Amino acid sequence: MSTDYSRALGARLRAIRNQQGLSLQGVEDKSHGRWKAVVVGSYERGDRAVTVQRLSELAVFYGVPVSELLPDPRPSSAVTSTTKIVLNLESLGSLPADEAGPLARYASTIQAQRHDYNGKVLSIRAEDLKSLAIIYDMSPDELTTRLIEWGVLNPGGMDGLGAGADEDDDSWDRRRAPR
Repeated sequence: MSTDYSRALGARLRAIRNQQGLSLQGVEDKSHGRWKAVVVGSYERGDRAVTVQRLSELAVFYGVPVSELLPDPRPSSAVTSTTKIVLNLESLGSLPADEAGPLARYASTIQAQRHDYNGKVLSIRAEDLKSLAIIYDMSPDELTTRLIEWGVLNPGGMDGLGAGADEDDDSWDRRRAPR
């Protein structure tokens, strides 16, 4: 097992444990010693290889499918957790509702929560993009490509207006290819 994969697997294990509100000691206590804190911690750090059998048993313990413990084997180059994603709301508004409806509703909900109605752009988190990808039944990279095709996301970066572009610059709108 590669070091990168071990670390990615460990990050997934840690994320599942944290989602369940368990500390390493909490895992040991809840499992009545079946899962030692030091062992689970070494899996999470990628210091120790976990067998398929143990991974399966850990999935049962956490009550999740084994697939949830495995990292995504596809490299995700388009979006990282620190990427700033800015949607161009003006372009979004010009798209057919049957294609962009879910995205428009999602953006509208975020705007309402933030009381942010500037109408031009909306910043979202990488986690929001992952949620939207689930709604659209595609990977985050596939959704990113679709958003670029729609003109909702700048192809040169992850911002809605382009690096250094000013809001009145309509050259991006002329370049986009609506679908």
